[in-house]
Amino acid sequence: MSKVSVIVPIYNVSQYLHEAMDSLVRQTLKDIEIICVNDGSTDNSLDIINEYAAKDDRIVVITGPNGGYGKAMNKGLDRATGEYIGILEPDDYLHLTMMEDLYLVASRNNLDFVKADFYRFGRAENGDMTMSYVALDNTGKRYNQLLHPNRDPSLIRFVMNTWAGIYRREFLNKYHIRHNETPGASYQDNGFFFQTTVYAERAMIINKPYYRNRRDNPNSSVNSKEKVYCANVEYDYIREILMIDRQLWDRFKAMYNWKKYQNCQFTLNRIGEQFKYEYVQRMGKEFKRAYSQGEFNKDVFTPLEWSKLTLAMEKPDIYYASYVVGGGDLREKLTIATQRVRDLENSNSYRVGRILTWPIRFIKRLLGRSE
Repeated sequence: MSKVSVIVPIYNVSQYLHEAMDSLVRQTLKDIEIICVNDGSTDNSLDIINEYAAKDDRIVVITGPNGGYGKAMNKGLDRATGEYIGILEPDDYLHLTMMEDLYLVASRNNLDFVKADFYRFGRAENGDMTMSYVALDNTGKRYNQLLHPNRDPSLIRFVMNTWAGIYRREFLNKYHIRHNETPGASYQDNGFFFQTTVYAERAMIINKPYYRNRRDNPNSSVNSKEKVYCANVEYDYIREILMIDRQLWDRFKAMYNWKKYQNCQFTLNRIGEQFKYEYVQRMGKEFKRAYSQGEFNKDVFTPLEWSKLTLAMEKPDIYYASYVVGGGDLREKLTIATQRVRDLENSNSYRVGRILTWPIRFIKRLLGRSE
């Protein structure tokens, strides 16, 4: 059994594949298993991984017809034999010490998973690279300490990804954590992210970047304007999993809806203009139904998020006109101000102040009438 099995789901990425595979075979942790799952590529991706496999007996090649990202990942998970499992998207690459460093942390602390910060990168036509650092925890307070995700819904706020860490294979199999096998490559990592979070008893995050996440691949699913409802389908899948255990659902339902809201906003910015009106209508209906069933906690949203969500539920046409067609800058300022006024009026200090200043206001009204 290897210390880490790394799954590489591959579909038509020949232009990036050498960089990804080089970062794997050169890892300082030599006791790894590299599982390349060719998902029906029509370019020369299969030829490339077969070349690497001929030179490195740690590489396992699985090939078959195109079935989508989720199915390819599940094939790799079922085949893996390592103590821990990592994921490398084939257009990304890894820092050379990633697997060794994360394995040491995971094994020493008996973790279900460990994740680390990462870089997003892109390359210009002249080859120049731009990189931006992404912190998993924007508060900076949860790093390098033992976490208990299954008891702490706030950890759903961490930046959503599945590939910046490694997962104990025994843990994944215990809860049969797998990907949703919907067609294509859209949002199936969300379900995996939720499952690993809500079931994990011991986890850590590290404030050191190892993973390099490409953002300049024009064929990436995040750039597709035609995939309209894939996020909604994935969140229906996540909801079904969480509701198997009512205690689990009650614990995580508020953060589930917060995360779904974030993904709906991302989808709305991503899809083609011709789909946006219809998407706003569906988004409003779905959240209105969830709200009526008591699934929301207003406190997990910012005032602006809550104002926008309320508008989408109650008046989707106005939401569309304000935030999709009109951009929403002025309305955002107005909704923030309105929410702050409402919060102030509902506060105890405001009510006490109104009581204490009542005599002065009463006298002013009398004087005003006498004039």
